[in-house]
Amino acid sequence: MKAEIITIGTELLLGEQVDTNSVYIAQQLARIGVDLYYKTTVGDNRGRIAEALRLALGRCDVVITTGGLGPTADDVTREAVADVAGRPLVLVPALLAHIESLFQRWGRPMTENNRRQAYVPEGALIIENPVGTAPAFAVDLPQGTIICLPGVPREMKYLMEERVLPYLREKMGGRIQVIKSLILRTCGLGESQVGEQIEDLMQCANPTVGTAAHAGQTDVRITVKADSEEEADRLLEEMAARVRERLGDAIYGTGSETVEEVVVRLLAQARRRLALLETNTGGALAARLRSVLQAEQVLALTEVLADAETVAARFGGGEEAPWSSPSAAVRAAQELLARSGADLALALVGSMEPGGDPYTARQGVTQVALATPQDVAWQTHHFGGTGELTQRWVGTRALDQVRRYLLSVLRSQGLPKPA
Repeated sequence: MKAEIITIGTELLLGEQVDTNSVYIAQQLARIGVDLYYKTTVGDNRGRIAEALRLALGRCDVVITTGGLGPTADDVTREAVADVAGRPLVLVPALLAHIESLFQRWGRPMTENNRRQAYVPEGALIIENPVGTAPAFAVDLPQGTIICLPGVPREMKYLMEERVLPYLREKMGGRIQVIKSLILRTCGLGESQVGEQIEDLMQCANPTVGTAAHAGQTDVRITVKADSEEEADRLLEEMAARVRERLGDAIYGTGSETVEEVVVRLLAQARRRLALLETNTGGALAARLRSVLQAEQVLALTEVLADAETVAARFGGGEEAPWSSPSAAVRAAQELLARSGADLALALVGSMEPGGDPYTARQGVTQVALATPQDVAWQTHHFGGTGELTQRWVGTRALDQVRRYLLSVLRSQGLPKPA
């Protein structure tokens, strides 16, 4: 069964309200194996809602709408569905009685416009709403089925779980499937590099494999459809093993796990403490690490300096211009390691090219140096400035440098790589 969700409300288009309803509905559809193919958002306009419904019915078996079932003049979902179905709206006395009883229970007078909520397209299946005044309904048409739910999240969630899912299960002949996903999180490789290494796996029909790029990292999403949870889990793990074989240590975690969480955990496992110096990231990386439980146990020192010139003045950095040379970052990491008592020291030193905009990402470079008792390694990242993108991108790549070093330490100690 193919589905489309249509969220209705001009406030959604204006950005005045965040659409959480479609996220919830999508999650519930996955529970029973309904394939969600499209999501559409449309304002409170009768003609445009009808147009969206016709388009959805032309490509899906079931269309679930949310919103536009209230009592005011701009709540026109009922009318739009009636237009598409070619049926008149009819008053349902039982619905009117239900709405009147709710107002009596609340001790409030019912206004005349609340009567509008007791009208539905002729022949519609009424979906009782015991938790609100907006009745839900379903209309079966030759092209497919339209299910209309209220926009109030509390009401929508109740009706989705208690009424709509059983209704859809029945329409599917009682055959329930499961749709599950697993996210493998990578860093150190761009999306194009990840895609190149798993290109053939991304051609598979079930499970499906796709990528999503973020600042400094790439997610690999594996999605499977199966007849049971057990079968779904087996298929997910089989495909995950194939992806892991291709990407190796580039994969740092799963699900919603962050690279800072992994680094803190590895520091604790390897019994190492980290000292950190930042310039253009402005303390953002330290904040990311401190957001992780137990971070203070593995952070020896964090420091923020104004810029690469300040770093060079304090630690020295050679004769080359600091913005183009790793020497200031290397010297800073070495000195930081010596005076902090930490086991490793990380220095992020960013500078601007002459005339560069400090808030634009690619207007300079950031040198990242990691000093250990054995040696010092550095990387040059062509992201400069102090903008949010630079801070996120460079911070993630710097954490990845620490993560890979800690993995090598754990392996040298004969400890298994963390799952």
